Formats: sequence, structure tokens, C-alpha cells
Amino acid sequence: MTFSITARCPESGQLGVAISSSSIAVGARCPWLLAGVGAVSSQNITLPLLGQQVLAHLEQGQSAEQALALAMAEDRFSDYRQVTVIDAAGATAHFSGSQTLGTWNVVSGENCVAAGNMLADRAVIAAMVKTFEATSGELTSRLVAALQAGVVAGGEQGPVHSAAVKVVDDYAWPLVDLRVDWSEQDPVQILAQLWLDYEPQMEAYVTRALDPREAPSYGVPGDE
Repeated sequence: MTFSITARCPESGQLGVAISSSSIAVGARCPWLLAGVGAVSSQNITLPLLGQQVLAHLEQGQSAEQALALAMAEDRFSDYRQVTVIDAAGATAHFSGSQTLGTWNVVSGENCVAAGNMLADRAVIAAMVKTFEATSGELTSRLVAALQAGVVAGGEQGPVHSAAVKVVDDYAWPLVDLRVDWSEQDPVQILAQLWLDYEPQMEAYVTRALDPREAPSYGVPGDE
């Protein structure tokens, strides 16, 4: 039902998740991030609480593997979960229960870990990691490129309908939080276009939040 990549940028310290699913509004349930701490994708038969629990354990000083193990031990339905984790230092961990749906795979790479279930082919996940590692630029750009590579490699067995990318930086709020909650046609491509539209405006929104005195105009009637 889902494929995702969870990653870190060692230069900026940003953490992020890009994800797509055949289910509606995947971005509302599966990616969980905390600036300076870690990022989690809780997928398959999703329990959103797992993302919060893993991040809480990471914040308390547990390793990625320890934080994931502690969270899974608290879930009596862990056999149905698929979870990936990356911490602020780039260490990764992953879990796929025995009831993970369909063809599934998990691949860890440099500063990233990708996972999916009900895949058209196990190679989908390897393609995502390879693309992420070979792509430069903003973390969000690399995450979206990896998601697109997953689609090209076959994606899910059936059509996907939602996609999301979420990235945190130094702030208590996400730097990037873009979602396609439902589309009949290619939500990953729609997400990629959303990022292309948002990227040139991203720093302006940070400036508006941190110091409105320096905020550029919105370019709309009344604030040209």
C-alpha cells in the first residue's frame, strides 16, 4: 500500500520523509519528524502513534535501533507494521512485521532508508536509495527524485493516489510540508510540481516567520 524514503542531509542537518500510497492522505498518517532528533515513516497497516513513540525515545537518547525496538515492543499488533527510522546522526533502523502486505522490501543507504509493501517489484526500493544517493541539491529535491524513481521502477502493484514530502530544519515547525491527499492520476508528479513551485518561496516564508519586518511582499492585491 505504501513506499517511502526517510533521510538526512549531513550538510544542513535537515531530516525528511517522502512517501506515496494507494490510500488517501498518506501524508496525514505516516511521516513523523522532529528537528534535531529524527524522522520516522510508520506505514503498512499504520499506527501513527509509533512515529511519536520512536521520536520520543530518540529524544531521550536512545539509538535508532533501540528507539524502534522499544516502540515496537509496546505495540501488540507489531506484526502488521512497517517502520523506518533515521536519527540526527544518520543512523537508520527498520522493522517489517510478518504480516507486512504483499511483496515488500527495505534498503538502507548512506543517510537514508527506504521501504515499501505491496510493491510491483522488490527493486523499487533499491532504485529509490540509488537515486537519492546519486542526486544532489536540497534534501526535498533528493527525496522527491527518489520517490519518482520508485514510480519509474514499478511502484505499487496497483495505482497510487496520494503522496507527501515533509522536511524539518532548525525550527519547531516543518520547513517543507507538501501533500497530495488524493489524485486519480500520478500524485507523485503533482507533488514534484508542488515542490518546484514552493522551493523559490521557501526562504521567504521562513523570513516572514522569524522577522516579519524583513518579510518580502506576497505579491497579491493589497501587499504588492
